[in-house]
Amino acid sequence: MEHAAIIEKTSSFVKETLKNAEGGHDWWHIYRVWVNAKRIAADEPCDLLIVELAALLHDIADSKFHGGNEEIGPEVAGKFLQSIAMDATVIEHVQQIIRHISFKSGFENISFHSKELAIVQDADRLDAIGAIGIARAFSYGGFKGREIYNPDINPDLNLSKEAYKSSNAPSINHFYEKLLLLKDKMNTAAGKRLAIQRHEFMELYLKQFYTEVDIIL
Repeated sequence: MEHAAIIEKTSSFVKETLKNAEGGHDWWHIYRVWVNAKRIAADEPCDLLIVELAALLHDIADSKFHGGNEEIGPEVAGKFLQSIAMDATVIEHVQQIIRHISFKSGFENISFHSKELAIVQDADRLDAIGAIGIARAFSYGGFKGREIYNPDINPDLNLSKEAYKSSNAPSINHFYEKLLLLKDKMNTAAGKRLAIQRHEFMELYLKQFYTEVDIIL
């Protein structure tokens, strides 16, 4: 099957699967990650088919929405890729990217590395910062019923993986526990470059946020 046909089948599958997904993890999140992954890949030696497939399938069954099951994403992706007769080595590589792409995977010693993982991870991280990242943080916080801000609950900068996964802290804490850390965790030159302006926008947003909060406290 030609590259374009594979990507068309995959994007159609993802659109249908995620048609009722939470707004921060829906098709449009996938689309932005896919676009940014291709943008970053243009400057990196890589297997573009694996980059595109992993970008499209990285959140096909996010563990956050499946009882914390971190294998359901790789399983769903693997079954789909088998259904379109992809090579076993391609399937395994895509599944490994899905297993290791998330921020929480950084709480453990990572045993898998590839240029394609680095690219897709950077693309995913870019969508977690800047104006889009802010919107996604509050969208997910609302979905989970979290407070926007509580001055009595400080961010925890020493979270374990399990504490991070189970946290129900106010959404503003998420900036300090994850979002503001991502700029310095980018893997590629393009990712690092693209992250700077988005990071600065978040800092500007937080400055304005606290200016407004101080008026009423």
